[in-house]
Amino acid sequence: MKVFKEEQRFTQTWLHILLVLGSIIPIYSIVTGWMNSLDKSLTANSSSLISLTAILFVHVLIYKCVLKTKIDEYGIHYQLFPFHLKFKTKKWNEIKNIHVRQYNPIYEYGGWGIRYTFSKKGVAVNIKGDKGIQLELRNGKKLLIGTQKKDDVALVLRNLRK
Repeated sequence: MKVFKEEQRFTQTWLHILLVLGSIIPIYSIVTGWMNSLDKSLTANSSSLISLTAILFVHVLIYKCVLKTKIDEYGIHYQLFPFHLKFKTKKWNEIKNIHVRQYNPIYEYGGWGIRYTFSKKGVAVNIKGDKGIQLELRNGKKLLIGTQKKDDVALVLRNLRK
């Protein structure tokens, strides 16, 4: 295997439950406020509509979010859509060291998504889990890309080193 491809999404049950439960009370408040102010003012209705749209936007953002990773003879390519509209590439000549490792997403990076740290850990781009492709770049920066397929990544990296 000389090419690795992976797509990850936010599929954690706890996240979906949290999103739904966290939206019930605000949506209920907005709808009841909207119903009570139907005669009163257009401003109350438009602010309710904006709030409802914001809640819907967060849900769509989470459901549409996808981390795509590709490793080939040119380098490592990754994209966290919709935040990255095209793939970002780290070419092999930019990478000083690379390995697959286990990490603590909350302790080391503060969670999932695109995570910037003030420590020497660098940047993490992840969706779920606690396994990642750790890159140490020649410019001194570090990048961790989350993966659910650590064995496949290790195999491709071994094959590309040959």
